[in-house]
Amino acid sequence: MIQEELFTAIETQYNSQLPFVGYRHPNDSCLKAILQQDSAIHAVNDFTESGFVFSPFDSAQDTILFPLEQSRTISCEYLFSSEISIIQDLASKRKDYNNSENAYEQHFKLVEKGIKAINDGSFEKVVLSRVEAVPISEETPIEIFESLLKTYPTAFVYVWYHPEIGLWLGATPETLLNVEGQRFKTMSLAGTKKYDDSTEAPWGTKEIHEQQIVTDFIVNNLADFVKNIHVTDPMTIKAGQLLHLQSKISGILKSGQLKSVLETLHPTPAICGLPKAEAKNFILENENYNREFYTGFLGELNIKTSKSRNTNRRNVENNAYSTVKTASELFVNLRCMQLKNKQALVYVGGGVTKDSNPELEWEETVNKTQTMMSVL
Repeated sequence: MIQEELFTAIETQYNSQLPFVGYRHPNDSCLKAILQQDSAIHAVNDFTESGFVFSPFDSAQDTILFPLEQSRTISCEYLFSSEISIIQDLASKRKDYNNSENAYEQHFKLVEKGIKAINDGSFEKVVLSRVEAVPISEETPIEIFESLLKTYPTAFVYVWYHPEIGLWLGATPETLLNVEGQRFKTMSLAGTKKYDDSTEAPWGTKEIHEQQIVTDFIVNNLADFVKNIHVTDPMTIKAGQLLHLQSKISGILKSGQLKSVLETLHPTPAICGLPKAEAKNFILENENYNREFYTGFLGELNIKTSKSRNTNRRNVENNAYSTVKTASELFVNLRCMQLKNKQALVYVGGGVTKDSNPELEWEETVNKTQTMMSVL
């Protein structure tokens, strides 16, 4: 299949009001789509299912599943160029949307309230967010999806639709969990600053501390479900026009523990806070809007993959011996938008610690809106 046929297939699915997801993994040339054959809402029960999952921020709510056995899966090669710079003239958009006094004042006061709760000992960190409604033209979601694919080849890019739930698009830099067989990989990703032609600029105390909180939480809470855990030193990574601190975490998953690991990881301190229960309650009580699937997770669940034991393509006989493994690759739903009522609802947030500055936290959310603004 060529990519034009795949785009046509998902556009037909959308026009028919049937559920679908189109997506591409980071740094990958394979574009995939899963087209559910009916409009039923399927929910995950115990994470032994196979298909594409979409889970909300509030883990008490259902994780939505597009089951493989009730869907058609298609794929094609997608050719993309190197990452396109999104340094664009967004001044008019910022003036119209980002810098409204009401939005600024609300977020400033929310961050102040979060800092006060931290100083009062309620929790150590909380991630506070806001949503921005941006009027959009008559662009179809497929066109916006194509723009995201071209602009962010190093991110997990997707368009997701269910007629009873909504229409979401995103380009996220953060892996929640990657499992192949029993081997797992995850990451702690926290701390944000604007890219300024260099990845070498020093990080501040607030960002370093924020990232270490996330790393320690993941390692300590996975101890009962994994073994042979390994953690890399923090490194600076670039995602669009933003920089983050990242540590890679890997090891061996104990048998039958995928559901337990996901319940442990989600929501992580990077998108919720620490301690998790206290930070989550503060968010639900004080953000004054419903995050829905923003800062939830999404991706492939228990997909069977086949790998040849011999990488030499000319050795056909040995290539016949391949291993089949079950793989899951799940991403945190950051840098995303929901299309609704001729508006793009753009979701952004940032981690708040005792060292946070409300003004700088506001500026961080403004910088993060550029990921989605650049393709609208």
